[in-house]
Amino acid sequence: MTTITEIETPVHDWRFWAARIATAIFIPIVLLGIAEVVLRIFAVGFDPSLTVPCTIQGKPGSCYNLFFPAPFFPPGMIKTPQAYAIPADKPAGAYRIVVLGESAAMGDPDPAYGFSRYLEVMLREKFPSMKFEVVNTGSVAINSHVLLPIAKGLAWQHPDLFIIYSGNNEVVGPYGAGTALTSSGMSLPVIRASIFFRSTRIGQLLTKLGTQKREWGGMEMFLDKQVPASSPLMKYTYANFESNLRDTIAVARAAGARVIVATVATNLKDCAPFASLHREGLTQDALQSWSALVQQGSNLEESRDYPGALKSYLSALQIDDQYAELEFRIARVLWRLGDYTGARGHYSRARDLDTLRFRADSKINQINRAVAASTGAEVVDAERIFDNESANGVVGSELVYEHVHLTPNGNYLLARSMFQEIVGRLAQSTGQPVSANDVPSQVECEQRLAFTEHDRTRIAREMLQRLQKPPFTNQLNHADQVLRLSIAEAAPGEGPDQTASEYHWAIRKMPDDRVLHYNFGLFLFDYDRNAATQQLRMSRPWDGFPVFAPDGTLVE
Repeated sequence: MTTITEIETPVHDWRFWAARIATAIFIPIVLLGIAEVVLRIFAVGFDPSLTVPCTIQGKPGSCYNLFFPAPFFPPGMIKTPQAYAIPADKPAGAYRIVVLGESAAMGDPDPAYGFSRYLEVMLREKFPSMKFEVVNTGSVAINSHVLLPIAKGLAWQHPDLFIIYSGNNEVVGPYGAGTALTSSGMSLPVIRASIFFRSTRIGQLLTKLGTQKREWGGMEMFLDKQVPASSPLMKYTYANFESNLRDTIAVARAAGARVIVATVATNLKDCAPFASLHREGLTQDALQSWSALVQQGSNLEESRDYPGALKSYLSALQIDDQYAELEFRIARVLWRLGDYTGARGHYSRARDLDTLRFRADSKINQINRAVAASTGAEVVDAERIFDNESANGVVGSELVYEHVHLTPNGNYLLARSMFQEIVGRLAQSTGQPVSANDVPSQVECEQRLAFTEHDRTRIAREMLQRLQKPPFTNQLNHADQVLRLSIAEAAPGEGPDQTASEYHWAIRKMPDDRVLHYNFGLFLFDYDRNAATQQLRMSRPWDGFPVFAPDGTLVE
């Protein structure tokens, strides 16, 4: 016969262990909460919010928080966008545009001439009665894991439009499969938990104690982070990008904003792969045969026997179809034989097989298109638009400097495509019809932006310097790239009086454009320090923002 004690004991044991487990979980959480509060009280760590309160010409506003990127970068390597500030009170009739993306969206190598700047000029010219505020949040080395919190941070700023031009850094950016910045190749819940932890004061303290301070080393930092297309980590890359993009669009929509998703244009014809890896399982004998065929093809290509070179390369492709550089060689020979359609296919595959994945591949752009279509976002298919504007349908250095950063022609083309997508609804609301002739020409835009011959030469010089370092020096066509930019750098310039005149004209047209004042100040520094200082003072995005002269001195 069962006794009462025998019946109650299992229940008692269950409650006893449940209480102990709950205590073991609850007490650490409470202690961690107390530690977090104490660290905040004693100002240990930093506020990771996207913006912080500030004043803009004496009026309240929200300004970019220089500590925001800290959870995504190792100590000493924080990358920031061009500083921006947003007035607290949105002016009546203002149209606020937020640009999300990486360095190509920012406008690198000089954000003063990025596509968002061209777009702003176009919109102001077409709708002079409206005030356009373009907030470009693009930054070097970030990716979709960073773009989502940026969108959340700006959603309450009453944006009218979000433009998303993103995808180049999904592998090399924070938490990507080939990153040198954080841990890599993780599922999205783990990544978001890591970001949350590193945003807390406890996480900041432990990160600081446990991570050695490093310096930013550019693209060279990623040389040992090759990721083949066949890597199982790539499935995380694509899945995370898709989820982040969907969530970013949802945030923008919840804020009542329009959303434009753009595909990403990359240099195919004039950007050889940065690195290549052979397929798994390739035997030593097969590798020797492959190498002999590629060398034979290279010799034939140099002697301009393109049909013979193609035959050797295709034979090598039968042995190993995963080596990115071989695809580029095949594409280059097909181009010289006049098979431009075939060349484009192999150029595209060369990019997709590149194991230093600094360019958005075909799958990334497929995700951009598919997510935009499924969420009802508008699409600007920059990849196809650039193809259509390129010789024989293959994007090269006319539109993209090296791998992803747009030339003036490329930035204008992207801005014009954005303008044409945007103005339809604006025209309906303002009653102003729009035609193809309403788009300001590239020359007109660049006059407004004071894109002088001095600045073109300066930018060509900077790009040439970049190409002198790995991984560019490892590219098959490195000499061709250097020659092209050397010619641009050596082009006849203009006198300083002419440059100053162009800046004065542009500033008269847009006296509140702080970017114009900043670049003019940098130019004047070698000729008139007092005038340069005056221009640099006028370039402050918000009150008290530190502005430095080219020699590193702080402008008071």
